[in-house]
Amino acid sequence: MIPDNEAEPTMTREEVLQHYRESGALLEGHFLLTSGLHSPVYMQSARVLMHPERAEALCKALAAKICAAMGPKPVDLVCSPAMGGVVVGYELARQLGVPSIFTERVEGVFALRRGFEIPQGARVLMAEDVVTTGKSSRECIECIEANGGKVVAASCIVDRSDGEVQLGVPLFTLCGFKVPSYREDELPPELRKLPAVKPGSRGLK
Repeated sequence: MIPDNEAEPTMTREEVLQHYRESGALLEGHFLLTSGLHSPVYMQSARVLMHPERAEALCKALAAKICAAMGPKPVDLVCSPAMGGVVVGYELARQLGVPSIFTERVEGVFALRRGFEIPQGARVLMAEDVVTTGKSSRECIECIEANGGKVVAASCIVDRSDGEVQLGVPLFTLCGFKVPSYREDELPPELRKLPAVKPGSRGLK
């Protein structure tokens, strides 16, 4: 657990992005995001989180930021949406000294499986890797609260909306990174020329 007197780390936006660059996780091209929007940039967090030392450094910084704002024991449980948030949620929970669980899509809707349960009234942190429109985050929050939890905060490593997304709870992030996102009928000519790649996991059953 983060010590009570540990100062908030000074991991900057550029340092976070450097982890992505060095891991080959800051991709350029034409991507179809899990939100359904198109973008010339994709943050492939799995490429960063495959390195335990990077996952630890990023999540330790994020956990310290959360504790600095909410106190040394801010939550009872961390819950993430599968698949992207699973590793972040696990490492963040390890840093906070609490259990980690995750939601999975069942016929397109987030649900708890694998025997996971949330104690009634438990204070829960919803943890994502990247937030763009907040759709998955809101769906995960709804699932948590439908199962008896109280979501007191949300978190992500990268907020692609750079503060624009509202989840109804405080959103803690290490890096705001505003990247253009387009609907299908709004694609600029340079993106229309490229085939769309769908690297996300929302379509998984």
